[in-house]
Amino acid sequence: MKFWDASAIVPLLVAEASTRRLQAIAARNSGMLCGGDPRSSAFRPWPGSNVTAHSGRGLSFSLKRLRQLSAGWHEIDPSDAVREAAARFLRVHPLRAADALQLAAAFLGSERRPASLEIVTLDDRLATAARKEGFTVIDLAPAG
Repeated sequence: MKFWDASAIVPLLVAEASTRRLQAIAARNSGMLCGGDPRSSAFRPWPGSNVTAHSGRGLSFSLKRLRQLSAGWHEIDPSDAVREAAARFLRVHPLRAADALQLAAAFLGSERRPASLEIVTLDDRLATAARKEGFTVIDLAPAG
């Protein structure tokens, strides 16, 4: 099982440059662990998102795919422990609040043992902070 940040889930729903790589990672793994409810932020504007995702047919397909994915993932619910860990991550890393919450959810999902959980993210700041905390971050650099 791997922890999936919302930034890595979106390309599973709409066509982006990283979609094929992320689909391959998802296909090789049996489960997804997510922080909070990534459905709440899945359709905010993302650079590089395919415009067809916002058309009626594209949006319908994306929502159906989101329902399929969410049926199988495990969520780390917001809690005092998540908020406390996020506050610490904000003090020591240059993260946005939402990214600190994602990192905190991964931290709690790893049972406070970051080396035991890999993180899938497209967010460079979150990836850097996760590595510094001891997580393995899945390399999503283009194959070359």
